[in-house]
Amino acid sequence: MERLLVLVRHGQSDWNRKNLFTGWKDPDLTELGVSEAKAAGVKLREMKLQFDMAYTSVLTRAQHTLALMLAELGQEDLETVRDQALNERDYGDITGMDKDEARAKFGDEQVHIWRRSFDIPPPGGESLKMTAERVLPYYRAEILPRVLEGKRIIVAAHGNSLRSLIMDLEKLTPDEIVARELATGAPLVYRLDEDGNVVSVEDLAD
Repeated sequence: MERLLVLVRHGQSDWNRKNLFTGWKDPDLTELGVSEAKAAGVKLREMKLQFDMAYTSVLTRAQHTLALMLAELGQEDLETVRDQALNERDYGDITGMDKDEARAKFGDEQVHIWRRSFDIPPPGGESLKMTAERVLPYYRAEILPRVLEGKRIIVAAHGNSLRSLIMDLEKLTPDEIVARELATGAPLVYRLDEDGNVVSVEDLAD
């Protein structure tokens, strides 16, 4: 039985390009982001992968990325579940702020802590630990059981919601996961055993 789980971070968004903290705000993809999403779909097609279900967040950039990938796969009508649990982490009071402006206002060290610590959130926002506390229960209740049934699942989401999943799948420490960079539009192809443990992972980043 094939137990396939593919994770894809959305393509570049308009606020990625503008260097803004995005969080739960809802900008769409840039032209580059559209190209990245299409290229991700081509890579999956070249691997001859097809899917039984898709999951994404309620944010446009992830949904658009998924739609573009599925179009490349000829699976535009794939059953898709959209859930807030897979949203990017909420950056709270610094949402919409330019990252360089934030460094000027709060200091390099403080902004680095907010961005790359595991359990220290920005004011009014979520840490990676808090993000994982909503992502992982959803994964274990809704996504993993379907993978274990043999359904081939693709998840299009965000840097930090996917870090939460990768931390769990690859059994990484907090220090290891906060150092992990995820390329936009680069599929991670996991194959799992009957207990949900990773048998193999293939990173399709260029």
